[in-house]
Amino acid sequence: MTEVVPLENAVFSVRGLTKHYDMGEVQVQALRGVDIDLYAGEFSVLLGPSGSGKSTLLNILGGLDLPSDGQVSYQGTDLSHADEAVLTDFRRRHVGFIFQFYNLIPSLTSRENVALVTELAEQPLSPEEALALVKLDGRLDHFPAQLSGGEQQRVAIARAIAKRPDILLCDEPTGALDIQTGIVVLEALARINQELGTTTAVITHNRAIADMADRVFSMADGKIVDVYHNQHKKAPNQLAW
Repeated sequence: MTEVVPLENAVFSVRGLTKHYDMGEVQVQALRGVDIDLYAGEFSVLLGPSGSGKSTLLNILGGLDLPSDGQVSYQGTDLSHADEAVLTDFRRRHVGFIFQFYNLIPSLTSRENVALVTELAEQPLSPEEALALVKLDGRLDHFPAQLSGGEQQRVAIARAIAKRPDILLCDEPTGALDIQTGIVVLEALARINQELGTTTAVITHNRAIADMADRVFSMADGKIVDVYHNQHKKAPNQLAW
């Protein structure tokens, strides 16, 4: 892969990123020349309505998709034209994913769901450590059906962080939850960002969540239209829902 000189302390440097999809005779432009840098240890929010390009950008950052044009650099290494073997290794070694839907295996306990990841990682947290970070050490041997929606999402977070990822990418992590449960989930994400120093990017259409971020990137029509540096971060329980 090509070596790219990153900005100081930048985990990701993205320049001129475009992505289009061919839908029969129609071409859908999902990203239109995105430039973005994400820095080590920061908590970022990508804010915008459905169809603004947030998920497409997150998938490219996480190595789940490739851009149509432009450059994606991870710590100086170009991922823009990487093959699937390289992207698989990148995801396994560096990235944790959290999605709106929990994707837990129903027949496995919380401990066992997290252990699936720790068995593949080089220096993982134990399942017990990961679940304690999201305050579920009392639910180690419960199955998903015995957990609330918020508890299931926290198991999914524990699974994502158990391999000690450098980057945590979250796609609408509170989208299926009520406000109070969403606050508990966001508290878990904030704790992981602070205690492990994990670079965290959350995509959402919920403007309230932006108040807990270091930086907020507003997206519309496949572009970043504004960047806001938050000088007065709020705790999740202080957000104006």
